[in-house]
Amino acid sequence: MTAQNIIHDQLFLSQKSTSANRADLKIAEDLRDTLLANRDKAAGLAANMIGKNKRIIAFYVVPLPLVMLNPQIIRRSGEYLTSEGCLSLNGERKTKRYKTITVTYQNMSLETKTQEFTGFIAEVIQHEIDHCEGILI
Repeated sequence: MTAQNIIHDQLFLSQKSTSANRADLKIAEDLRDTLLANRDKAAGLAANMIGKNKRIIAFYVVPLPLVMLNPQIIRRSGEYLTSEGCLSLNGERKTKRYKTITVTYQNMSLETKTQEFTGFIAEVIQHEIDHCEGILI
């Protein structure tokens, strides 16, 4: 397990991430391991939160972590307002989310997948994809 430290530098976190490829699979593994090490405080993480500016996210699909490379939301529905926290920031902030999203992404084998998510998992994915875009709640 190679858990990394969580980054709190808002200037770094505000940068848009670049696409991930095969050379970035070690970053994806480190991100997964960091999520597992922070199981008690984090529902998801993005690679920039461990200091790597790549489009990689990890989150729990109970009880296991799922890693996505280059995730893109292609459909969304059911807009609502919520408050979220973040390991990289103090406190909670209000944000707009969607109840149902469809995401295309690459798995750890670099296979392209499309999957629909709802509820809390969808909210976590949206939060982490925002990180990839340099958007902080």
